[in-house]
Amino acid sequence: MKLPAPRGPLGTALTDLLVHPPHGAHDLGDDVLARWRDTVAASADPLADDDLQLTLWTLYALHYRGFEGVDDAWEWDPDLLRLRGVLEGAFEAALRGRVPVPTGVPAEREAVAGALFAMTAPGPGPSVARYVAKQADATQAGEFLVHRSIYQLMEADPHTWAIPRLSGVPKAALVEVQSDEYGGGRPERMHSALFARTMRGAGLVDEYGYYVDRLPAVTLAALNLMSLLGLHRRLRGAIAGHLAAFEMTSSLPNRLYGDGFRRLGHDAGTTEYFDEHVEADAVHEQIAGRDLAGALGELEPELVPDILFGAAACLYLDDLVGEHLLAAWSAGSSSLRAA
Repeated sequence: MKLPAPRGPLGTALTDLLVHPPHGAHDLGDDVLARWRDTVAASADPLADDDLQLTLWTLYALHYRGFEGVDDAWEWDPDLLRLRGVLEGAFEAALRGRVPVPTGVPAEREAVAGALFAMTAPGPGPSVARYVAKQADATQAGEFLVHRSIYQLMEADPHTWAIPRLSGVPKAALVEVQSDEYGGGRPERMHSALFARTMRGAGLVDEYGYYVDRLPAVTLAALNLMSLLGLHRRLRGAIAGHLAAFEMTSSLPNRLYGDGFRRLGHDAGTTEYFDEHVEADAVHEQIAGRDLAGALGELEPELVPDILFGAAACLYLDDLVGEHLLAAWSAGSSSLRAA
């Protein structure tokens, strides 16, 4: 994967660093940190800031598959982590300041699971899934896949960071869910591989990160949330809640997505990804809601607020992405950035 094109001073500064070996001629002292803080502080909305979100995504990508021509030693460079912390602080503060989180939920397995199921109950309003099922044309369906590709082509990886941070029932539950996501040991059944097949069926490029330059800040923010929660042990409750909400809101929408692609004439090879998730996620939502998030809340009661925050933040950003897509399509515009 190549480095994305910068969208502002943060991305430009980062790219200028990453094309050199770490600890080289570039100074990453307090003056650089101060400039990053000033730039981030001036952002009107960290969740919608293209420069901030793309730069944060680029920093997180160093922990996954990296970039062509970028030294792997940058991944844990302490100065670069300090810079990342500036972006993470603004991102997390923005989410905690605007995402409503239920309170007063007892630290009991069924109580936590019940709160999560209530939060994720489907509503009657417009949704991307209903639009794709009934109205989307081939171009819009392709755009939907491009937005999803930034996560689906690495599906399950951000949540896997939580495995070594859990124990007992929650750990076993997470491993069970992730094993299914990774195909149960069969690489061709990995959900990322199934999604790649869907993209090929729609005439799109199935390389991870290929379309990142076309994606708006809000789409990147939804993926950045997963990496933020997964990479920090202090947020292990939030990543558990995120996965629970993610699974609880997957089965029905995927049925509708499959229907939409069949309506557009696609065969079973293209729709298999969606069809697989209809059944798999109906099981996963119970495991993630009760045995992962619910059991974790009971085992570590102090994590209950973060479990609910992770779920609420997942739903909040998914709603923002959906609103962006539907607004663009309703106006007859593309939901993607210009090529």
